[in-house]
Amino acid sequence: MGLSGIDLLGPEDFETVKKYGLVCTMVQSHGLADGLCEPKFHESCLKTLQERIEATAKEGWRNVICFSGNARGIDRKTGLKNCAAALKQIVPVAEKHGVILNMELLNSRVDHADYMCDRSDWGIELVDMVGSDHFKLLYDIYHMQIMEGDLIRSIQKNHRYFGHYHTAGNPGRNEMDARQEINYPPIATAIAETGFDGFLAHEFLPTRDPMTSLREAVELCRV
Repeated sequence: MGLSGIDLLGPEDFETVKKYGLVCTMVQSHGLADGLCEPKFHESCLKTLQERIEATAKEGWRNVICFSGNARGIDRKTGLKNCAAALKQIVPVAEKHGVILNMELLNSRVDHADYMCDRSDWGIELVDMVGSDHFKLLYDIYHMQIMEGDLIRSIQKNHRYFGHYHTAGNPGRNEMDARQEINYPPIATAIAETGFDGFLAHEFLPTRDPMTSLREAVELCRV
């Protein structure tokens, strides 16, 4: 199909993907809910992030994921400050190793209630606060369609903040076909026209033969 690799694997999976000539396009790290907006999770998150940055760099790969975590009553401004404080400790490690940390934008309406980094403007403010080319956002098209829509305009305006993209159909997070509301060919074209040189990963949940669905998704996003 022309795919380069697989997202969200850990070091225990690296030898398998390398065996088949693939890369891990986004390396997994700490947990989604217990993230960087809550200081009590900083120590464990930063330990895991450092380990994953070093493992990713050893393979010559590029991306490690991170998460804001759930708010648990923390207001959004405090959450920004807490995330920035943690990231400023670990970003120098990413810079040293040539790795990009990507915080995923997730919807808090359907799938991830209470997740803090649920809108692109909040994430963009965080990127500006951290102030490094080695911290960006993972722009999940499915999640941002649910939270804010206006996908192509957001990509065109804010692409410099986005280090990675995810796809899926909406509603349902399933195949990217005529049963869902997101029109992927012009979105893929918009991403390509920004000069993006990273990865767009298909993260949908197939309801039929997975390889058939994946092949269709690849063709929809081929520019």
